Amino acid sequence: MMSTDKIKLGDAIFADIEENEYLNELCETILYNYSLKLFELDKTNQLKAFNLLDALRFADLLSKSTNPKRSSIHKMWAQEIVILLNELYGDDPLVKLYASAVFTSTGNHQGLKIIDSDYRGLDVLEQIFTQLRSDYLTIPAEPKMQFFSSQKEAYDHLSDPCFSYSGPTSMGKSFIMRMFIKDEIINGAQKNYALIVPTKALINEVRGKIIDDLADMLSSNNYRVVTAAGEIALEEDHNFVLVLTPERLLYLLISRPNLQIDYLFIDEAHKLSGKNSRGPFYYKVVDMLINRPQRPHFIFASPNIPNPQVYLRLLLDAFDSEDENTLAMTYSPVIQVKYLLDFINQKIDAYNEHTGQTVPIARVNPAIRTLNDILLLFEAKNMRLPPDERSQNIVYYNGRTKAIEAARIFAEQLSERNNAELDALSRDITQEVHGDYYLADMIKKGVAYHIGYLPASIRTRIENLFQSGHITTMFCTSTLLEGVNLPADNLFITDNKIFRSKMSPVDFRNLIGRVGRISYNLYGNVFFVSEENSVPTDSYIEMLQTEVPEQVLSITTDPKVLKSIEKKYIAEILKEGHSEIPKRTDNQSEESYVMMRKFGLILLRDIMEERDSLVHREFSNYLTAEDENNIRAKFSASPTLPDDDINTSVDQTKKLIAAIRNGLTYPACYNGRFNHATVLAFLDQLADVFDWEIYEEKTLGKASLRSWYAVILCQWMEGSGLSYIMKAAIKHKKEHPDNFRVSAYQPPTTYNDNSKEHRNVVFSDTLEVIENIVLFSISNYFLRFSNEYKKVHGVTEFNNNWYEYVEYGTTNSLTILLQRNGFSREAATYIRHHRIDYVVEDGSNGSLKLKNSLLQCGNTSVEIEVARIKYNAPGVFVEEDMQ
Repeated sequence: MMSTDKIKLGDAIFADIEENEYLNELCETILYNYSLKLFELDKTNQLKAFNLLDALRFADLLSKSTNPKRSSIHKMWAQEIVILLNELYGDDPLVKLYASAVFTSTGNHQGLKIIDSDYRGLDVLEQIFTQLRSDYLTIPAEPKMQFFSSQKEAYDHLSDPCFSYSGPTSMGKSFIMRMFIKDEIINGAQKNYALIVPTKALINEVRGKIIDDLADMLSSNNYRVVTAAGEIALEEDHNFVLVLTPERLLYLLISRPNLQIDYLFIDEAHKLSGKNSRGPFYYKVVDMLINRPQRPHFIFASPNIPNPQVYLRLLLDAFDSEDENTLAMTYSPVIQVKYLLDFINQKIDAYNEHTGQTVPIARVNPAIRTLNDILLLFEAKNMRLPPDERSQNIVYYNGRTKAIEAARIFAEQLSERNNAELDALSRDITQEVHGDYYLADMIKKGVAYHIGYLPASIRTRIENLFQSGHITTMFCTSTLLEGVNLPADNLFITDNKIFRSKMSPVDFRNLIGRVGRISYNLYGNVFFVSEENSVPTDSYIEMLQTEVPEQVLSITTDPKVLKSIEKKYIAEILKEGHSEIPKRTDNQSEESYVMMRKFGLILLRDIMEERDSLVHREFSNYLTAEDENNIRAKFSASPTLPDDDINTSVDQTKKLIAAIRNGLTYPACYNGRFNHATVLAFLDQLADVFDWEIYEEKTLGKASLRSWYAVILCQWMEGSGLSYIMKAAIKHKKEHPDNFRVSAYQPPTTYNDNSKEHRNVVFSDTLEVIENIVLFSISNYFLRFSNEYKKVHGVTEFNNNWYEYVEYGTTNSLTILLQRNGFSREAATYIRHHRIDYVVEDGSNGSLKLKNSLLQCGNTSVEIEVARIKYNAPGVFVEEDMQ
């Protein structure tokens, strides 16, 4: 009797194709041959023979996989085969034909573009299907471009009330958001869109891309791109695209509670998981927007995780319908080829992800003993090629000192390129930062490091020169994980840690996904480096074989994140009527403590407002209804109530208000100048008011460091360029040479001003202090001081507001005005110094305007900014006939 069960042909073909011995043998051979070519061993080692047509047929078959669970993996495998074959036999028309067919089947239209193919199909039916598919995937806002299938699937959900999606780093998750916003604006939407990015460094990149996307439409559709709460555009009648960190968005919502947000896009949403001291800001922002009468659409995007639905738990009532509102994409349009560079055992192996096994490639030449030697070989290979064919390298280190030292050693062995653009940037770094700064010299050789704070103008030019191929090797730390979009052909990973903590599987996959970016190339090579006293190859293999686990929210009880004992600790403090939350134990890490404390502040605010939130619910096991009533009664009796600012607690606010009422004010500055002793004395007063010894134990809480911070703070508020700040920092170190640290891994020593290494440590420390202490910690405390000062004195504005001086890095009104219109501090300072050439007064109302000739001012960084700001703030510029 015939069975009624029907097995589809596709199911039969693809069910066990991954175990096909011949397919795996072919792929391993292709990988081996590609590796010999990559390391230029194909002339000395025998290439292995294989049947090219069979390999191409397998690729074509895999690209058409219908397996419901494994089709994405099969399609990526198909791409891997044709991409490597295209590298080996790029002139073979048969390879081009099959590669085109594979990219068409997988919907990888960028792949077709990169291999320069106009493939339309082999027969009429396939041509019709290809055209229909092309029409379906066409990007509405960019008709000349097409989505990948999974991008299109995500895009179609962005108008949902809530949606959470994840995908490989190369998937272009933020690109999908930008195209959605652009299409909305094209079609006349009058809405406000907010994009949360994890770092300030990313704000400039995303802002620039959005302005480039929209260009003239910004003005014609009355939109402005805003990146700070103080921008003038917010005081005008516009719609907005807000690009902000979670902290900046929180303060914007506090200062402008009536600003409607129609869409909230949270990029890098995995920051809501794990031990992350900035994570509570995401929770707070989402919670504030949930409780508005008109909720925004909530869109979460994260890399690589298998359960993006977890982030919808923040929305409470959306949790029941999570499966309809989530998408976990696994398809990637690019591939990464992985190698183990084992200098300990002197061998190079490829890693075959399909089998989980290593493939021996070659013994390491005895003359090649370190990563630096390998980098020099890649550089020598580059110098034999024309600029547009050179490969670009990123080298990852787990600490700033290691990365800078490696960059310096590498650059010392290279010659200058005699490249006009590199030389111009080197001169600007010398002038704007310091002549002894390592970066100034190495830039001329096509080498750079991308670490921590740099002026936005310099950082942007470094990234642009890397993208254009003039800089070929970049040394980075974990800043690379924060979404910085640098195209690279080769990534060298020297450690499995971020600083001293082992890299999580999410961060690991995010890191290796930084090579092979579809906007630039189809594949990238990842090299895992094992050197003496370094990471053994087995550790890298273990990480490669570890799947990204399902993520949990930071607020949930997780032994590795927020522990039950920590929740109980917070609950007991609040029940006692206290708002001061000190460390639970002396050895509690700073990251864990800050996260725990901020969740405690969110909880207290939720209790006082009787607000239902995920944070509130997660403490329900530790607080009864009676407990919460008692907490409300105790805190309601206080004249100072909890508020939405989770940077400061009630105990700090009480002391601050009392101090202001007793006469505490910002000390006077004279002619825009600040006295170090006066500034230090004020910081010391704030240290007592805000209990910095408790809450900022390792930074602002240390009296010795406050003196150092005051030096930089004075210079910053006076509007000094970095070069002046560096000179002041060097002077201070010469006067206070004791307890100098070259790195966190070395014992203290005495500062030696004759040492270029010591001066560069000061430069790096100073840049870090500007970013993390002045522009983050001090800025937040000054903002709180200024806001409470206004309330106590019943004013909306006041003179000598140090928060503004920190925020804009100057006391000069013109420089502040320019920054409030979107210019960077450096560009605004340049314009002020050339005021007579580029600034005019509008006779009709006395306002200051900029001449359009600023577009040809000769300063590359300024010209780039001006071109974008003319789109985003056209009213800042004079009409042509006024000049």
